[in-house]
Amino acid sequence: MIVISAASGALGRLVVEHLRTRAEVVAAVRDPGRAPEGVAVRRGDYDDPASLREAFDGATRLLLISSPELDTARRIGQHLNAVAAAEQAGVGAVVFTSFLGAGAAATGMTEAYHATEQAILRSGLPYTFLRHPFYSDAFVPRADDGEITSSTGGRGLNTAFRADLAEAAANVLTGEGHLGRAYDLTGPLWSYPEVAEALGVPYREVPDAGSGPMSWINARIRAGALEQQTGDLVALLGRPAETVAGRALKTLTEVNKK
Repeated sequence: MIVISAASGALGRLVVEHLRTRAEVVAAVRDPGRAPEGVAVRRGDYDDPASLREAFDGATRLLLISSPELDTARRIGQHLNAVAAAEQAGVGAVVFTSFLGAGAAATGMTEAYHATEQAILRSGLPYTFLRHPFYSDAFVPRADDGEITSSTGGRGLNTAFRADLAEAAANVLTGEGHLGRAYDLTGPLWSYPEVAEALGVPYREVPDAGSGPMSWINARIRAGALEQQTGDLVALLGRPAETVAGRALKTLTEVNKK
């Protein structure tokens, strides 16, 4: 039996859809009224350890999807609740959706993920770490006013689409040879100027709009911090991952048909 935590979220729903016909699946969710349809449902709230123990009971494998909580200290606490519950429930193996860089550092974006990886290692549970990049879904450029703009300095991004990452997770959960491994999952490297060229529109670099998450991300992109590449995602998928240029072209075609 495979238990998917946070199964009512966007990633969890995609994983459940992939597994629905491949394995016995249980969706663990904070609010059972929002659970995916067609699979067994258990209440599993990251802030309620007892509910997690009940939700994870009997699991041969658990997909521990990271909490959407933005406060780092609270997110770490929620993840530690889940790891302890998995250990107490005797879960066969934990697959954790971590973040690129979490294996080496505990700063900024990686702090909660690093703490969770370390907790899983201390638990002695068999594990697999799926270190995700940023989701491409949030970055697909649109040719507004006939052009594409960004504040990225033309540097590359290694983002990946949530659908590909979900399929990779499903393959790990149902496959063999993944225990004790950490996968650094990167999508095909792309840049805003390259997508503009693919769409046949001009590209223009613009100043950052100001402080905030996107300004911080843009600064990291300009520094080349998102250009790491590995073959792990392609290997887990058994096919090429979707490209941002391809999605942008598809979106443009659909818009033009309306």
